[in-house]
Amino acid sequence: MPPGADAPVRRRKVLYLPGYDPIPPRRYRELYRREGADQAAISGYALTLGARRDRTGFGWGVTGKFDGQITEAEIEVLAWSDVVAASMGRSILATYGQLAKTAWAYIGSGALWRLMRLRRGPVIAALYPVAVLLGQLLLALIVAGVVWWLVARVLPRFWPIGIIPAAGALWGILAGFRRLDGRLLAYYLMHDYAFTAGDGGAYPPALQDRLTRFTDRLGTIAAEDWDEVLLIGHSSGAYLAISVMAAHLRAGPPPERPALGLLTLGHVVPMAAFLPRAAQLRRDLHELAGRQDIAWVDVTAPGDACSFGLCDPVAVCGVAPDPQHLPLVMSAAFTQTLSPQRQAELKNRWFRLHFQYLCAFDRPGDYDYFAITAGPRSLASRFAGRPPSPGRITRPVNRHTGMAPAP
Repeated sequence: MPPGADAPVRRRKVLYLPGYDPIPPRRYRELYRREGADQAAISGYALTLGARRDRTGFGWGVTGKFDGQITEAEIEVLAWSDVVAASMGRSILATYGQLAKTAWAYIGSGALWRLMRLRRGPVIAALYPVAVLLGQLLLALIVAGVVWWLVARVLPRFWPIGIIPAAGALWGILAGFRRLDGRLLAYYLMHDYAFTAGDGGAYPPALQDRLTRFTDRLGTIAAEDWDEVLLIGHSSGAYLAISVMAAHLRAGPPPERPALGLLTLGHVVPMAAFLPRAAQLRRDLHELAGRQDIAWVDVTAPGDACSFGLCDPVAVCGVAPDPQHLPLVMSAAFTQTLSPQRQAELKNRWFRLHFQYLCAFDRPGDYDYFAITAGPRSLASRFAGRPPSPGRITRPVNRHTGMAPAP
């Protein structure tokens, strides 16, 4: 167990790094408020949301009462929604260009076939926007062809004129689908995967700059008087959090520091780390996995089709150190921690299930997001001695295992 991790936690700082999400971070406060109240009622503790002493960035305060013990936590969202929004401002034509480029990035590098050897669910999720966008284009082309044919039938001598209404029909159908994307999510997911693969897995400059700022923020907080500092990354935010934590530790944290924890939820690490130019991410994974002075718990679930459930994010990427100490890979076990009724309600709601890690469980098990972020035990203490979940996948299948040079 890392030094100081067994001491009771009375004051905790939580830094939450969301995934690829263009929506401003206040949605996470409302999600925490609503789901936290439900989990508290189910589990028999109390949570009260309020203001923070430190008003840097966006966040909220939480007072917890667990078996008579009072804890205070400040939760801060490491926002990069503006970077996400800027990457999504693409025309319909540019999005189809992204589709071709992203497909080639995964197919040409061999990453796609190796990803399928881990979990087919997230690969199918990645292929979903490709299939939907190509289906929309095919339908639009068929309708445009029919319009052109009708014009040629009615005005055979002026058949070239048919290209005008045909082009209008083509564009109108594609634009109509674009307006419906709040439900279909095809454009959103296409932008997500294109952002990850845009430079072969390397972080683009705008994101790298933001990660540097997040690292500086973590360094500032780690030097303050907290019992625990907990960095949480969800979805694609999981591998960003890994890079932030690795950079922080390379910078040389103060010798006397709070208990330091990393919690990764619903990770999609292989989607980035299997690409040829993700050398820095692979270096970060390798370095963190060999440490014993922090806690790192990785939580996924086989029922989450958008994540690489129970895949050790270090080992499957082929960069595990010898010996490998981290992370502890555990399952949120949706089939056990959600009642049959709740499972039925969430059936086929794959995007909602991907956020279940941040929500209440009506049959809670070892994993409790709100007890972890607002309870009196550190991440290391809570999971000390716990073995990895059965079914953990550790076989290295990554073709690209090169790492950036050690600093």
